[in-house]
This record gives sequence, C-alpha cells and structure tokens, in this order.
Amino acid sequence: MSPAPRDTAIPDESALTVALVGPDEQLRKAVALALSGHPSLRLQEFSTFPPNVDRLHHRLAQQNDVVIVEVEGDPERAFELAEGLCASGRTYVMAYSTRVDMRLAVRFMRAGVREFFTLPLDPAEVSAALMRASTRRATHPQEVKKTGKLFVFLGSKGGCGVTTLASNFALALAQESDSTTLLIDLGLPLGDVAINLGIVTEYSVNTALENPARLDVNLLATIVAKHSSGLSVLAASTDLSETEPPKDAIDKLLEVTRDNYDFVVVDAGSRVDLMRSALFEVSSTVYLVTQAGISELRNANRMISKFFATRKESLQIVLNRYQTNDPLFDEAQITKALTRPAQWKVPDDYASARRKRETAAPMVMGDSAISETIRLMVRTAAGLLPGKNGKKGFFSFLR
Repeated sequence: MSPAPRDTAIPDESALTVALVGPDEQLRKAVALALSGHPSLRLQEFSTFPPNVDRLHHRLAQQNDVVIVEVEGDPERAFELAEGLCASGRTYVMAYSTRVDMRLAVRFMRAGVREFFTLPLDPAEVSAALMRASTRRATHPQEVKKTGKLFVFLGSKGGCGVTTLASNFALALAQESDSTTLLIDLGLPLGDVAINLGIVTEYSVNTALENPARLDVNLLATIVAKHSSGLSVLAASTDLSETEPPKDAIDKLLEVTRDNYDFVVVDAGSRVDLMRSALFEVSSTVYLVTQAGISELRNANRMISKFFATRKESLQIVLNRYQTNDPLFDEAQITKALTRPAQWKVPDDYASARRKRETAAPMVMGDSAISETIRLMVRTAAGLLPGKNGKKGFFSFLR
C-alpha cells in the first residue's frame, strides 16, 4: 500500500516535482520549510513508508524529478527505497538525517544518492542541490510512461446501484474515449459486473489476487475478458471464497493494470475496508454513489467526513435514482446531509431500468436520460468535449 501524500503543488508545468518521504513529522516539516524557498517547486509529502517499497519507488520514479528520503528512523527501509529509485536512472535522489554518520552517508552515496543532508539544514545548500537537480532534468530529459487514470465507484449502502453505474460508465468510457479501458469487479465475494454486461468469463479477479507474485502484463492478458464494445473486464468469481484477498494483492493488481490501460474503472461495492489500499490514493477519482434516503444519506455523510473530508474534485458524489420533486428530500436538504452538493444526479428512469433487466443489455447502449447522464460523466472524466468525433445526440438535453 502506498502512503497517502499531502500535495502542496504549485500549478506550474515547468516546476520541479519533488516527493518528500519522512515518517518523522517534525523532521519532514523542517525539510519542507527549507524547500519552500525554492521559486518553482511542486511538493508532495509522504508520512510513512509502505509495506512494499518496490511498488512505491516505481510510482515515485514515474511521477517525480526529485525524491528526498528520511534516513533517521529506519535506515534499512530508507536505503531500500533510495536504492530502487536510483536504479530507475531517472530520479534525482537525496537523503537527510540528524546524525553525522559518514559510513551511512557513503553507503547511500554509493547506491546513487546525489545529496546527503544533515539537519539543521542550510537553505542555501538545499537551494543549490535543487538547482543541480533542475540542470540535470534539463540536460537529461526522459519520456515517462503515464499511469492509467483510476475511477472507483463506491456505494454508501448496498443496493444503491454501484455495479450498474460502474459497468455502464466503463463501457461508455471505452466507446467515447477510444482508449484502452478495464473494468474490475471488487464487489467481492458476490460481484455482478458480468451479469450487468451480459458476458460469461472464464477467469476472474480472484485469479489475479491469488497469484500477486506472478501478476504481470502476460498473466493479465490471459485472464481478462472482452466485451463486444472493446471493454476489458475482470469479473468477480462465480464461486464463493471464504478468504479475503490481502490488500497488497489489490495494490499489485492496480499497479499492473494502470501500467497497461489508459483507464481503470473499479466497482468497489460498499467496501470501506479497502480504504487503506491503493484504490483510494490521491490520484484516484472516487464516485460515491448514494440515494435520497435516510440511511443512504447518513452513511454518505459519515463516509465523507471520515475518509474524504479533504478531497475536492477527486470526490464525485452521485445521487442515483434521483427524483426532482421528491416529497421527502429537496435539494437543499440533500446538500446539507452530504456537506456539499452532488456533482451528478442520475434520474429515476424505471422504464429504462426495466428494459435493461428484460434484455440483459447495458443501459448506456440505449437512448435514455440515464445513458445521457452517464455519458456526460464519462466525457467529463476523460476530458472530452461535447461533440468530439462527430458524435451527436448525447448532449441535446443540455441545450
């Protein structure tokens, strides 16, 4: 599991991207203060080392020009991380400690660490090191493979329609974007993604989660199923499992899939037990699905307050089966209960839902108010403008 970072980024594409990994908050804040004097810098702070350092250094090397690692509390874990980052050949790695230990510093420098600071820091020394990192980036530009975008659908309660929305969203995303898209069913142990899409799968997500050490692009290619739309699917198993997959296995699955797909959509059911997994890292967009009901709104309020209070655009609240003239809940009451307005209101279209059940065809394949709303969600998520590729009709209701 990757630790949750705190992003203090300045919106400047030319800025030096820096990750600061330091479990000791006091020391980390001292380093962050010294970095704050640099004129063009985007900083992310990581407060913990993850259980699996391999996956963290892979992600950090992709996303950052500079990584600064604390050596104080756990030198061996810090060395493992620094060594992996240096091996990537891209990242400018620095380290810091309060101890003057030449043997330790030499060990890190031999692994490839460029700078080793001893606290208290000299701001001028830090600034000079950042300038060297900037110069190296300018003289050694490298193309970095971007990881796929992650969209997670989470319900405030069972029965809110998470699987229906996630399945139709993923299908529309594959169609609208013309990009590689994977739908993963983590609504375990009884996921219904395959039923919603009307497909039969030979393998399941359990195949991946039970073999995380073997999971790579080759294994992934053999276990995903293909929908006729082009959407790739990792469905839930048809057999009930008595064991829960470890969170590290889910993290590995997300790492491999995001490295090989442009978009990854996850049906997470109502699984708040996965909050500490990579599903809900800051780079993911979470669609919190709820309804205008007492228990649903109460649960959504608790989830937002506990897990998503600091999220802004990366938390999208979806009111499913929404009725404009609900006699029990008006828009003001719903907004108050949720502590913020809902970004999306999927209309309560009983006729379309019934046709979907009778024909086993995804709703987004037809023409309805529900499909129009889902396609608008997709185009917003993928950064597509209305009317791209000459498609018409999906946005006529907005005019």
